[in-house]
Amino acid sequence: MRSVTYSMNVSLDGYIAGPDGDFNWSEPDEELFRFVTDEIRGVGDYLLGRRLYETMLYWETADQGRTLSDSQREWAELWKSLPKVVFSGTLSSVQGNARLASGDVRDEIERLRAEPREGNIAIGGATLAAEAAALDLIDEYLVRVCPVLLGGGIPFFPHQERRVHLDLVGNRVFSSGVAYLRYRVVP
Repeated sequence: MRSVTYSMNVSLDGYIAGPDGDFNWSEPDEELFRFVTDEIRGVGDYLLGRRLYETMLYWETADQGRTLSDSQREWAELWKSLPKVVFSGTLSSVQGNARLASGDVRDEIERLRAEPREGNIAIGGATLAAEAAALDLIDEYLVRVCPVLLGGGIPFFPHQERRVHLDLVGNRVFSSGVAYLRYRVVP
């Protein structure tokens, strides 16, 4: 069965965006960008909410008239070809290799898990991930902890009234000070 992963950059105090919604503090350097590009190769489908979808639209046309590094160009190619499912109550259409979700998070994940395809099902965005976590649908958390304290904003981890046990299955520290932690949910 295909795994469901939640992967995002996070501040040391646990936020994916600051109080004003800003996330430029998490922009990766070349080393981390290559790592994230390699990570996306293992993804077969990407689930995201409206805000992250709109942010990531940049990569649909990033290679048109812009100067990109080799890693950025490679990322753009991978991102554009990656099947995406967008959860939104306000969008009526999406662009590129994306479709609007036809069901709720559980329905979409169960349908994708049943497909005989390769690659993980990745979730991006705290709100959508919180919903999936509350339904016990996340198998792994891939956390890139950035060396910054934001003091508030959108939390990476949902605030729940339950305990979830995790096993550390991988880690790495980058020259930028970003610490990558990969945790598997203990059943």
